Amino acid sequence: MFVLLIRLVLILLIVFIIYRIFKYLLNPKRKLELAHEKKEFYFLDDQKNVQKNFLLTYKGVLFEGEKYLGTTDKAFEVISIFVFTKHIHLLKGIYYDDFKYLERRIKEVYPHAVIDWKSPIKEFLTNNTRER
Repeated sequence: MFVLLIRLVLILLIVFIIYRIFKYLLNPKRKLELAHEKKEFYFLDDQKNVQKNFLLTYKGVLFEGEKYLGTTDKAFEVISIFVFTKHIHLLKGIYYDDFKYLERRIKEVYPHAVIDWKSPIKEFLTNNTRER
């Protein structure tokens, strides 16, 4: 009887460990951190929760976007997004076209949104728009 109980506990422990491994591997925050380390693009967002900010990483910079709900002609949609980064010193090596690429990727998810960048990115984009 005792041996049977030990076997049952071991089987449950193995199932629990496998479950935790799968949960860890499929965790979106882990994927974001991995893409951030590899300096790749990754977009992490809960589209159903407008109050929750989205995170995206690109070329080793982590950006955060604040979503604001408003009305369009047909429905309530996210109509305004403010994008910023807390680590401004990491922006070195990111060009105007990179920010336009990020705007396109955000517009794929939120087509009705007006994207505003917070300082100093806003000034950078404004100055480069005049030069083009």
